[in-house]
Amino acid sequence: MAEEHEVLTTDKAADLLRVSTKAVLVLAREGTLPGEKIGRAWRFLRSDVLALVRGGSATKLMSESGGIVVPGGGRDD
Repeated sequence: MAEEHEVLTTDKAADLLRVSTKAVLVLAREGTLPGEKIGRAWRFLRSDVLALVRGGSATKLMSESGGIVVPGGGRDD
């Protein structure tokens, strides 16, 4: 699916995760959210952002870093 390979900005990744851009940057810097830094900007694959939500590993880190925790572990069943 081409949508899985969509490249997201920090703002778009934050929107998808329903967290602040600061929380996304913390996840990226700590290696929890795979991404590439291009110049001064980070870029993320949509599939990596969704995998993070499904894995639930972001919930603990975001609560520890002061970010917004994704309701229900981020899964929308």
